[in-house]
Amino acid sequence: MARKKRKSPAVEKAVTRAASLSSISPTLDLGNGLTLAAYEAAIANITDAKAGLLTTYNTTLSTLDGQLSELQKAERALNTLSAAMLRAAGIKYGEDSKEYEEAGGVRTSARKRPARKATAAKTA
Repeated sequence: MARKKRKSPAVEKAVTRAASLSSISPTLDLGNGLTLAAYEAAIANITDAKAGLLTTYNTTLSTLDGQLSELQKAERALNTLSAAMLRAAGIKYGEDSKEYEEAGGVRTSARKRPARKATAAKTA
């Protein structure tokens, strides 16, 4: 299952605010380094299509999804091979042998038999 890509409510709010501030003046300077250009640069730092933090994060998630798929595929293949190895040990040495048990199987003689449930006597 693919990871959910992230959206940024803070960016959406900032874009709206930047549009509102630019209606005051396209070169707005509120002092102490608070300029419209700096504000838009901070927004672009997150949203830039090539180097923005949000884009990089979402791209990394996609890469991880691909790696996870490869890992899960390899694990399924390994599980199949493990089962085949155990079956082969059972065929070669027998399922009641110590070798089969050493390979990770449960010896036939060591399996617990299911207990029968006692039925209640019918009373008239």
